[in-house]
Amino acid sequence: MTSKIQARLAELGVTLPVAPTPAANYVPAVRAGNLLFIAGQVPVQDGKAQFLGQLGATLTVEEGQSAARLCAINVLAQVAQALGGDLDRVVRCVRVGGFVNAVPQFTEHPKVVNGASDFFVAVFGDAGRHARTAVGAGSLPRGVAVEVEAVFEIRD
Repeated sequence: MTSKIQARLAELGVTLPVAPTPAANYVPAVRAGNLLFIAGQVPVQDGKAQFLGQLGATLTVEEGQSAARLCAINVLAQVAQALGGDLDRVVRCVRVGGFVNAVPQFTEHPKVVNGASDFFVAVFGDAGRHARTAVGAGSLPRGVAVEVEAVFEIRD
């Protein structure tokens, strides 16, 4: 039987990838009580970094939003892996942190991170609404445009 969230992902035309493996000395997910903390995810697809460059220099806000959405898809892949594939155990998305590789003059970080926020709301409905931080960074790992981390409330 298909879960509610799997059905919603199918409606959105999204197939979750295999969760990316950590690139350094950390774990991709940590559970503390009923909270699941997902480490920052970058826009990787089929093992290759996507959306390389800086907002305000080589990338548009729309490209940044697409990068943030891909990061959110990878976040959800980590959630699925941590929960044994059962995304219906997610009660809500609690918090999202978005980091935008941007030139100092760039000021539209919130619009960029909306690519991730909009995805979580599309998947979880009202339970996808979350607290959020969207900040600029002078560089990000692998030269990507965006990195997204998140915290989810889960049930056993």
